[in-house]
Amino acid sequence: MDARHMKIIAAQEALKHVEHGMRLGIGTGSTAEEFVRLLAEKVAEGLEVRGVPTSERTARLCLELGVPLNSLDELPELDLTIDGADEVDNQLRLIKGGGGALLREKIVAAASARMIVIADESKVVDTLGKYPLPIEVNPFGLAATRIAVEKCASRLGLTGDIALRKRGEDAYETDGGHYILDASFGRISDAEALAASLYSIPGVVEHGLFINLASLAIIAGPQSARTIAV
Repeated sequence: MDARHMKIIAAQEALKHVEHGMRLGIGTGSTAEEFVRLLAEKVAEGLEVRGVPTSERTARLCLELGVPLNSLDELPELDLTIDGADEVDNQLRLIKGGGGALLREKIVAAASARMIVIADESKVVDTLGKYPLPIEVNPFGLAATRIAVEKCASRLGLTGDIALRKRGEDAYETDGGHYILDASFGRISDAEALAASLYSIPGVVEHGLFINLASLAIIAGPQSARTIAV
């Protein structure tokens, strides 16, 4: 079974947690988009939800498919967020941000009573860090911020390339007008310490370590899905 079919399996299982009338955070990325397509079918059949998208890309897809949207200012408290992840460990710590929406994704997740992660088995790891860690930064002082990130990582025994994400020849720009540094640290033995240290850097807007936010992960394999809960 190809990767897309596994994403659909995970999205189908997540949809079972969506109830009539919910205020729903809607994630970004290829797995989240499969969820949006399935959600749109249920909305067309009469399911009433109010969605808050985590990116302009997700908002466009929702509007195209008829999923009703509100802003987070209009719905500042959400019942449930469903989103994908680039990595998830068995304690439901995540790396997110491969799709470039980590800041909005984290704000929406934090505003939700629950967060469900949907992913395929390839995203499950024993220790976070195989996937480069996205770090959203202010364009002002980029070189100084990169050096500060390197020093922060070094104090925790982490090394590796820290690359500015590009779109063609130009720096990739997030929906919030920020840049992203992709840090290839390898195995992150203490994700909590790294998260706290990155927050101490003034130029860092947000990072892709999602800790104590997800309550359930739905992990799809070739035939069925399993769950990780803490």
